[in-house]
Amino acid sequence: MRLIAWLLLMAVLLIPACKKDETRQPDKTYNPQITPANFTMSTHLTNPYFPVEPGKKYIFEGQTADGLERVEVQRLSVTKNILGVTCVVINDKVWLNNKLIEDTDDWYAQDNDGNVWYMGEEVDNLNPDGSLKDHAGSWEAGVDGAKAGLIMPSNPQPGMKYRQEYYFNHAEDEAEVLESGLTVVIPFGALNNCIKTREWTDLEPDVNENKFYAPGIGLIKTINLAENEEILLIEIQ
Repeated sequence: MRLIAWLLLMAVLLIPACKKDETRQPDKTYNPQITPANFTMSTHLTNPYFPVEPGKKYIFEGQTADGLERVEVQRLSVTKNILGVTCVVINDKVWLNNKLIEDTDDWYAQDNDGNVWYMGEEVDNLNPDGSLKDHAGSWEAGVDGAKAGLIMPSNPQPGMKYRQEYYFNHAEDEAEVLESGLTVVIPFGALNNCIKTREWTDLEPDVNENKFYAPGIGLIKTINLAENEEILLIEIQ
């Protein structure tokens, strides 16, 4: 997870440098077990901090150094089979100064314990004129050594740490739950019982984000700590 174009852009820019760093080695200890029998209701996202209800569009906005960023997130009616697990498809569109710069389909599945897994993404990065630039940032669990990650634990508690994705030298986001029981005030409203996480990637040690999730809604706020920029939920349609 991954919603903010800034972090995705940083990952894209870092790919060539990371490939040249021969001192980094794959983490062979990370080996999540994705067994279809543990995903019998995989498309029913009942995790309160990651519901993404069908038919609803979640709209985020924030001012960045590059201009006004707008993100629209919507669950699609289609599914995708990955490693024998049926995954929901969540479309994520990002605009910068009213120009579409990214159109991504993310794939998620919930296991029988209520954990939501991130199974990959198909990314279209666009040029300023709207033409396709590349697919950098795309990955799929089970392909070329890529492995699924945990996007939201079933019972997130402070101190929990987990990989959100793992495609060596391409996608290595990690997260930690920092706080729970928070009240967060955003343009959408005042929301209670929220959790706060920190996200980072070894591909760029300076990249750090705080994210806030509200029960029954999901992601509501992202703070880019390096630039002190905020992307906030402003509307659910």
